[in-house]
Amino acid sequence: QVQLVESGGGLVQAGGSLRLSCAASRIININSMGWYRQAPGKQRELVAAITSGGSTNYAVAVKGRFTISRDNAKNTVYLQMNSLKPEDTAVYYCNAEGWGGSAYRNYGGQGTQVTVSS
Repeated sequence: QVQLVESGGGLVQAGGSLRLSCAASRIININSMGWYRQAPGKQRELVAAITSGGSTNYAVAVKGRFTISRDNAKNTVYLQMNSLKPEDTAVYYCNAEGWGGSAYRNYGGQGTQVTVSS
């Protein structure tokens, strides 16, 4: 069974930084990995994504403040979040597109809470 384990969330003051990590296991041929977030009362939205070749895509709201990276050898994706704002408060979910034994599809993690105080 595919597992995506997120870590690095927490409480930080506005202007601070956090680094999220997500390690994927029991999944191979991973193409895209990324981060989504969902704030209370809002729809889940893409934050950033990165392909196996290193191409990146960012939401407009985080461009210039967040950086996504990955270690293909470790099946791990990172999200460095700088200059955090209260509106970044959300549960952040990791996502990986790859082969999980029975199907090639998107797999998601359980989420990690990020809270930015003003």
